[in-house]
Amino acid sequence: MSRVDDLGVLEEIFGRRGTGPLAGVVVADLSRVLAGPYATMLLADMGATVIKVESTTGDDARAWVPPHRDGESTFFLSVNRNKQSIALDFSDPAQLRVVERIIARADVLVENFKPGGLRRYGLDYDSVSAWRPDLVYASITGFGTAGGADLPGYDLLAQALSGMMSLTGSASGEPYRAGVALFDVITGLHAVSGILGAFHERQGSGTGQHVELNLLTSALSGLVNQSAAYVAGGSVPTRMGNEHPSLYPYEPFPTLDKNMVIAVGNNGQFARLCQCLGAPELAVDERFATVGARNANRVELRQLLIDGLSTRNAADWFERLKAAQVPCAPILGVDEGVHFAEGLGLEPVVMAGFGEREIPTVRHPVDFSRTPVDYTHAPPLLDGDRDRVLAWLERVEPEVRKAS
Repeated sequence: MSRVDDLGVLEEIFGRRGTGPLAGVVVADLSRVLAGPYATMLLADMGATVIKVESTTGDDARAWVPPHRDGESTFFLSVNRNKQSIALDFSDPAQLRVVERIIARADVLVENFKPGGLRRYGLDYDSVSAWRPDLVYASITGFGTAGGADLPGYDLLAQALSGMMSLTGSASGEPYRAGVALFDVITGLHAVSGILGAFHERQGSGTGQHVELNLLTSALSGLVNQSAAYVAGGSVPTRMGNEHPSLYPYEPFPTLDKNMVIAVGNNGQFARLCQCLGAPELAVDERFATVGARNANRVELRQLLIDGLSTRNAADWFERLKAAQVPCAPILGVDEGVHFAEGLGLEPVVMAGFGEREIPTVRHPVDFSRTPVDYTHAPPLLDGDRDRVLAWLERVEPEVRKAS
């Protein structure tokens, strides 16, 4: 691996344990809000040393409250674990020089400035790659650098412009956004995969490259079967409420006390559902015996299923259907979802940091058998690691400096 920092120095100065698969990799994080910070947190969890370079007023997400924990935005806390923060004013030549020194030491740079926004500081890809050709430089925008360059990169805009909102909500109601910034998250995940792909290629070639992502392309990719319905099939999907365009039953159904989800993906599951409902004849009824037939006759089938489910409450049906290997689930709140995951032994909550600054966070989604994730650092206070970052820069002289 080329240009990977000394683990002993990183552990001594930043307290990284050096156990993750990216131990020794240094990331200059010039991103803000969600897509970029989510990507860099996942890299940090995997052992990378992430230097979060913030403006003197801090990442915008620090001010996004409520909710908060002891005055700190839980939005910010959700995507900034395991990072070191230094606040710098790019318009000040001396502070800009510190940014350049961080980049000179980094293996990866991640930024989500407006297209062209870093050019005036000489920190755009073309400028930086001239003196750091081995750097993996990842740029995240809302809508690319051509015709969409002037559009603000907000997830809600991507949900509207991609068609996502046209698919969300009841068939007769208004379009709705998803309850989470879905395409920011998807773009962050795509950024991680792109960075790792470019980093792997650099191991052989010794040369970095520009990894570019935007919310709209990630959104259209993330719409998978819905975007493919139009692109490959010429069919424009529409809102169907909680129903699925290709599967039935695959939605919430009322029971004796409240709704629960049933998600039947094949004929065998449907037969087991019918057996549990005491109506095995439905599974061989020509109106419902195949996926296509169930889709064509979903209105009639829905009422028959509701009649059967009305005899027991949701909790009882969940246990019975689960035992019969029929995919189903109660509809839980976020708090209940966390507790349900705990009950499965998934340990969804981990403490990041130690001592007085220890923050409960949601665990990294990947487990590594040999190079485990660690949660050494709580999300940083603004400029809270300035002394450590500067000490690291003095301790390890960069191999490459920007040409003056």
